[in-house]
Amino acid sequence: MTTAPYVQVIERNVPAVSTAGNDDDTVLGQAPFACTVTSVQYVPEAAVTGADTNSRTVSLVNKGQAGSGSTTVATLALTNGVNAVANDEKTITLSGTAANLALAAGDTLQWRSIHVGTGITDPGGVVRVTISRS
Repeated sequence: MTTAPYVQVIERNVPAVSTAGNDDDTVLGQAPFACTVTSVQYVPEAAVTGADTNSRTVSLVNKGQAGSGSTTVATLALTNGVNAVANDEKTITLSGTAANLALAAGDTLQWRSIHVGTGITDPGGVVRVTISRS
C-alpha cells in the first residue's frame, strides 16, 4: 500500500521594510518533521516594481537547528521586469540543488529581505512555505 506524502503549510506575516536601504530577517517557524520544501510564495501588501542596480532580493533561508545555517532554499531578485502585484501571490524560485530543499525536524526557516545598491522598499505581507514529509 502506498501512502500519500503528508503536506503542511507554514504561513506567517512578515514586516515591511519601509526604508529602501534597510534589511530584515524574520523567523517563520521550524520544520515539524524531516521534509522537503515544495513551494514558496510571497503575498505582498502593496505592489513592488523591480529595478536594476537598486533593487531588493527576498529569500527563504534554512538556519538549521542551531540557528547558524545559511542554506538558501528559495530566492527572488526583484530586478527590472520582476514585479509583485499587491495581494497576489508571487512564486519564489526554489533552489536548483535538491539538498537545499531538504529540512530536518527542528530546522528554523528565516525570511530574508535584503536591499541591493540603495534598494527599494518591501511592503511586507505573507510568506507561505509548503513542505512535504520526507
